Amino acid sequence: MFNLKQYVIDLDVRNDGSVRTNCPVCKGYKTFTVTNNMGVLLWNCYKVTCDVGGRSKVRLTIEDIKNKHKLDIDKENFSLPEYIVPHRDRWETTTFCTKWNIDADAVNLHYDVKEKRVVFPVENNGTILDAVGRAVTSRLPKWKRYGKNDLPYTFGCGSVAVVVEDCVSASVVGSEVYVGVAVLGTSLSEAHKKYMTRFSTAIVALDPDALPKTLSFAKELKAYVKDVRVLMLKDDLKYYNEEDIDNLHNLTPKEILTWN
Repeated sequence: MFNLKQYVIDLDVRNDGSVRTNCPVCKGYKTFTVTNNMGVLLWNCYKVTCDVGGRSKVRLTIEDIKNKHKLDIDKENFSLPEYIVPHRDRWETTTFCTKWNIDADAVNLHYDVKEKRVVFPVENNGTILDAVGRAVTSRLPKWKRYGKNDLPYTFGCGSVAVVVEDCVSASVVGSEVYVGVAVLGTSLSEAHKKYMTRFSTAIVALDPDALPKTLSFAKELKAYVKDVRVLMLKDDLKYYNEEDIDNLHNLTPKEILTWN
């Protein structure tokens, strides 16, 4: 009998590494991926008709642990450019925050005086590792990433991750119940997936016109999060559509809503 777990282990994927190959179950071409996240092997087939996915622990080498520590230190070397300053109630940031009902202090909003962008710091344990700017003029690109870190932008202190597309939606949905997780792109990076392993429940809530990407993300995250749910939106979450908010609450585990 074919042993999928042993097949994955035999691929010998090193820590922080990944392998993409043909699925050994459905035979899909290059649809099967395996990643090693600090000794946890995660595998998944991205073919919609294949439900293969799982995880297993493997032993880390001393070298793996040293390299991981070095990587974390390197990521902390980012610093904001001098022309990005705290918002200080500038009219540009005040107007932006009023439009989207965002608390500038809560999200630690900054402002790019050079390119006229409101700037959302990407933080981890209070350390700014990167930043994402949103133009308040017609400047292109509309969104700009200042560093090279591919961690998601997150906001909130809840226990349920809500996967969205941009920083505004993440800031709007983040609360004591939810953590808004902005992917800031068209695909999930390895950093996104590793970050998501801290949650037991995730709700994918991308824009209404992104259904294929929504389903793809949900399927991909099932190898990293125990309970993955899909929220079919009428509008982007940042617009506070009443039906969408009700549906979000309905998808949230009842014990979490009751606790909060």
